[in-house]
Amino acid sequence: MNKKEIEELIKFVSKAGVSEVSIEQKDFKITIKNAVQQIITAIPSAPAAPPAHVVMPGAHPPATPPPTTKETTPSKETDKGTDETKFHTIKSPMIGTFYRASSPDKPNYVNVGDEIKSGQTLCIIEAMKLFNEIEADINGKIVKVLVDNASPVEYDQPLFLIDPS
Repeated sequence: MNKKEIEELIKFVSKAGVSEVSIEQKDFKITIKNAVQQIITAIPSAPAAPPAHVVMPGAHPPATPPPTTKETTPSKETDKGTDETKFHTIKSPMIGTFYRASSPDKPNYVNVGDEIKSGQTLCIIEAMKLFNEIEADINGKIVKVLVDNASPVEYDQPLFLIDPS
């Protein structure tokens, strides 16, 4: 397996949302874990042969979910007096860095009070130098932004509260 094939495999793991991929060949073994975003082993001992088998378990959430209590989750923008239980939550589909705009000199994609449509870009999450647009999955109104701009986010971490009514 050459460097380019390894890089393509890393990109695939990142985009596919799987937590771990292992490939074992006669003289080569590589394991890529997406949860920590690093290559665990990549040590060829001889010229690589074609893959013997590929193990691709399904995506798994972290063992401990990120905190979601009001005391530990930042609430940077919000409408006052909201009952959070009636709102739809947009969660991070990956580990990365949360950005509210496409660049520092551009306006935010959305702000509290904005009406949104399904498929509309809400933010960007940068993971492994790839910028992934996060889109709304429902129509509604932004009630709360739960993450600071340029902050790290975990898999399944709440990002926005949406009022679907």
